[in-house]
Amino acid sequence: MSLSLGTIFAQAQPQGGGMEMLIMLAVFGLVFYFMIYRPQAKRVKEHKTLMSALSKGDEVLTQGGLVGKIAKVSDEKDFVVVAIADNTEVTVQKASISAVLPKGTMKSL
Repeated sequence: MSLSLGTIFAQAQPQGGGMEMLIMLAVFGLVFYFMIYRPQAKRVKEHKTLMSALSKGDEVLTQGGLVGKIAKVSDEKDFVVVAIADNTEVTVQKASISAVLPKGTMKSL
């Protein structure tokens, strides 16, 4: 009985096909799709509908934390003018608006 390193190594290796590897890759692909890609795509779609629905008079919250009322919407450009106080207007990109607030929110602040 001769025990060489090659025979010991060959006996220790599992004898399986590549089918288990394909199943494992498919499971990881599904986990990636449902846990990462799908929720992010849903958020992007919701933000695009929010940006397209902006109109004059909406009270909005920007990503910088400013709360104001939309004074002017530019259709050909991606900018809106937001009135944050009397005689104070700021021009911001539509993409920087994170939420449309309910009417009357500015008065309650």
